[in-house]
Amino acid sequence: MKNIESKLKESRSYKPNNTFVAQSNLTVNLLEQLHKSYKNDSDAFWGKLARQNIDWIKDFKTICSGEAPFYKWFEEGKLNVSENCLDRYINKNKLAIIHISEDDKKKSISYDDLYYLVNNFSYALKQQGLIKGDRVIIYMPTTPEAIIAMLSCARLGLIHSVVFAGFSSESLQNRINDCKAKIIITVDGFKRNGKIIKAKETVDQALSMGCPSIRNCIVFKNLKNKIEFNKNIDIYWDEILSSKQQIVKPEIMSSEDLLFILYTSGSTGKPKGIMHTTAGYLLNSIITNKWVFDLKENDIFWCTADIGWITGHSYVVYGPLATGSTILIYDGAPTYPDVDRFWDIIEKNKVTVFYTAPTAIRTLMKLGENLPDKYNLESLRLLGTVGEPINPKAWVWYHNKIGNSNCPIVDTWWQTETGANMIAPIPGVTKTVPGTCTHPLPGIDIGIISDDGREITKANQGGNLVIKKPWPSMLRGIWGDETRYQKTYWKKFKNKYYVTGDTARKDEDGNIWIMGRSDDVVNVSGHRLGTMEIESSIVSHEYVAEAAVVSYKHEVKGEAIHAFVTLKNNYIDYMTPEFAEDLRYWVKDKIGSIAKPERISFSNALPKTRSGKIMRRLLRNIARGENISGDTSTLENENILKQLQNIL
Repeated sequence: MKNIESKLKESRSYKPNNTFVAQSNLTVNLLEQLHKSYKNDSDAFWGKLARQNIDWIKDFKTICSGEAPFYKWFEEGKLNVSENCLDRYINKNKLAIIHISEDDKKKSISYDDLYYLVNNFSYALKQQGLIKGDRVIIYMPTTPEAIIAMLSCARLGLIHSVVFAGFSSESLQNRINDCKAKIIITVDGFKRNGKIIKAKETVDQALSMGCPSIRNCIVFKNLKNKIEFNKNIDIYWDEILSSKQQIVKPEIMSSEDLLFILYTSGSTGKPKGIMHTTAGYLLNSIITNKWVFDLKENDIFWCTADIGWITGHSYVVYGPLATGSTILIYDGAPTYPDVDRFWDIIEKNKVTVFYTAPTAIRTLMKLGENLPDKYNLESLRLLGTVGEPINPKAWVWYHNKIGNSNCPIVDTWWQTETGANMIAPIPGVTKTVPGTCTHPLPGIDIGIISDDGREITKANQGGNLVIKKPWPSMLRGIWGDETRYQKTYWKKFKNKYYVTGDTARKDEDGNIWIMGRSDDVVNVSGHRLGTMEIESSIVSHEYVAEAAVVSYKHEVKGEAIHAFVTLKNNYIDYMTPEFAEDLRYWVKDKIGSIAKPERISFSNALPKTRSGKIMRRLLRNIARGENISGDTSTLENENILKQLQNIL
């Protein structure tokens, strides 16, 4: 197979400002030392970081053992994640959580308060007869109680699986039964866009479909809305709490004991239960929060991700709390009650570090490019993006409008499977370029490999993005399915590399550009093209808000390009065949005639999950005239699919 061709050119670059550089956690010299240390002795590198950043109950002797794909890290070590997130930060008068609800109620919780809340709930869980290794499903919105539930599980050695509270009853049932959970923890309901989402009702439906392993359902009274209460299985959160303050000794966990299972969403067929263990996951979560987000004592860190996703685990809960940081969590829709809700929250709470998804940035641009001008965002000192590549146009708007041309942007690449950031700028060191996640972090060995297994060294030639050597927070497998684990992530290159499923290229300066999923590569007349570059060229047009590109079969070209496009609100009158033709030639002028879309469909929105990811799999089904496949329960608006199908 030919390598993937790159046509995207980006000449703009941004150096970190001198003020930021002067106080950055990592300097040029420190970063060079880290890279050199890893290259000279990778075991010594990881061992030193583990001892510096984790409080151990018992020290480890070996660093990394085993062979691909079954590695183990810090095997003899003993620790507890909850203890690392809480116990070492009590009696320091430090704020842990600022919670903002959709109806604008604010709650602040100190590390001391969180410590006692977690201990009390841990005691309550223990009273339910749960023991180390039991599985617990957490089906809750991003509230303090969800975090308390996660940390309580970690304290007791219970394996939690947080299920995004937008999943359907069928999806929830599948996850419960796959891991054979004994208890599910949920809320009566929560609000999104001003409407009540009846979470307990979804849980009841899932259990009625058959979940034989579930013994109890613990319900937190979040809205105090009326629910069906089954005395045989349901128990209220507040009613199982002890009337006296309880302190629970943290369970002594081995480094390789499972911390959580997190099911990946969006794929067809049975969901994959990604397994993450205790010490290795914690280590990468801690160091990336320090290196990439440059967290300081007085920072207020707002990662907008839901805790049902890996970003919520690593950059809302475990990583920031294990560094003693203050996190802000918002339990609501980003555009409710007004489209400027994000900017309002940043101003009112003096957020300093802001981490969100490119699709959220593009949506907010679409709804009002100049709206941020109404707000004082001077508290911000660092911006981040996560979830998919950010197109240069959105990057520059984010930099200018939200960061006031002052804040470094850390464009991060990583996955549920990697556990933590793998490729990202170091904000006080790296010269950033809009659209690239720049360079691998210290300790991460990235390769770009052709389909026949050769490493691609030529600039701007795309191939399979792989990680060549093991790292501590790497997934340990798929729950209950070892064969699928090997086939999905290791078989393509015969266990030599971890295969990410993404495609990428390196430019002349060694910056890594993500080109899209390998499944999404378009093969037009023998030319292999990544979808991200085509999407970026479309979105660079002044009228366009978002675009998603997929392929479909073509008699002459083999495959052709179908672009789904949404326009900015003040340009919706341009959803015409004439403008579609203009856009086709716009792409031709930007990156060449071979990338010109054969078809363009306009719509008011694209099919997205509630976390903001565009579900390109569904668009591919539509473009190819196929039946919609896989789980659609996390879609923000399922009516979009009907609208798009009717267009064709």
